[in-house]
Amino acid sequence: FLANDLTGSARLVQLTGVALWAPLLLGGIIGGVVSDRFDRRRTVVRQFMVVVPVTLILGGLAALGRLDLWLFCPFRVLVGVSWVIDMTSRRALIYDLVGAERIDHAMSLEMLSSASGLAAGALLGGAVIEALGIAAAFVTVASMFAGALVLFLLVPRPPRPAPADVPASSADVLGGFGMLKSERMLLSVLGVTAAVNLFFFSFSPLIQVVGAELEVGPSLLGLLAAMLGLGMMTGAFLMLKLRPVERGKAYVLGSLMAFAFALGFVATNSYVITAGALFLAAIGMGFFGATQGVLTMAAVGDTRRGRALGLLSMAIGVLPIGMISLGELAEVLGARLAIAIFVTTGALLCVLWVWRRPEVLDMRTTD
Repeated sequence: FLANDLTGSARLVQLTGVALWAPLLLGGIIGGVVSDRFDRRRTVVRQFMVVVPVTLILGGLAALGRLDLWLFCPFRVLVGVSWVIDMTSRRALIYDLVGAERIDHAMSLEMLSSASGLAAGALLGGAVIEALGIAAAFVTVASMFAGALVLFLLVPRPPRPAPADVPASSADVLGGFGMLKSERMLLSVLGVTAAVNLFFFSFSPLIQVVGAELEVGPSLLGLLAAMLGLGMMTGAFLMLKLRPVERGKAYVLGSLMAFAFALGFVATNSYVITAGALFLAAIGMGFFGATQGVLTMAAVGDTRRGRALGLLSMAIGVLPIGMISLGELAEVLGARLAIAIFVTTGALLCVLWVWRRPEVLDMRTTD
């Protein structure tokens, strides 16, 4: 919202997304090695202790009218680094806490929690910006980070022995990349993740641009953005209730469902239809999100789980490439047509990948 409000440029809106996601592409495997080597609970706590004061500083700059885009983008990079930690350490910590027998249900709950936060954050963000301004929104974000820190301090230490806090070596990093050759099932999962993030999630910043074309205020823009979280929350809830045994098929079909309904998101000038199509697409993303983490961890042994999640974060980290490409295309063709081209291409590539690497379709729940 801030980037679109300051610049009105689809390209620069997309670049704020690039700043957020680039650390996953560049640092994912390093984050995975850190997850395997260091105390995961302590690592997550420390990243919260960094982002809380930095977010408050940005709120202060916004209150003084001195928050420019060049200051905002480094903040997004910092949050992206914290996401690397979240992806590799916190998710692996969930596995440590619940074990293999309950990880399928735990990851569905994790997806439900994340999607709920995504929806609530978008709704609250739009309401706070409209009522109190952008500075108050940053203070709200800082308060939520602080609340998350307090909650995480209540998380018990996992029953597994704590890993040795020793520096990661280059061999650890190279070994992580070597898993792409040795673990066919892992590679099959990661290929779908890369396609979805490159061609579906890359348009998420442009929700603000499409919404602005519908001539609605910040609150309705927030509601539109919340459809992504509400749909993912619904999809995760359905995964939790239905408990499908064939998780690999749910993962792939959810991805294709998301691509299909994303076309409806850009096909009309009706706010209701646009929001409804985004909601349905996001249900597919709920299926995808509730399964990708557990499929990734199930594809490797216990001692390499963090590095597998690091590779997953790198597959997610292709987002900046998609965001830059989509931003440039949107500058030339407009946001709607550019998104339509992207999601169609993504669906075709996803089908082609699964046809060539069908191992993911055979992956099943452990229950």
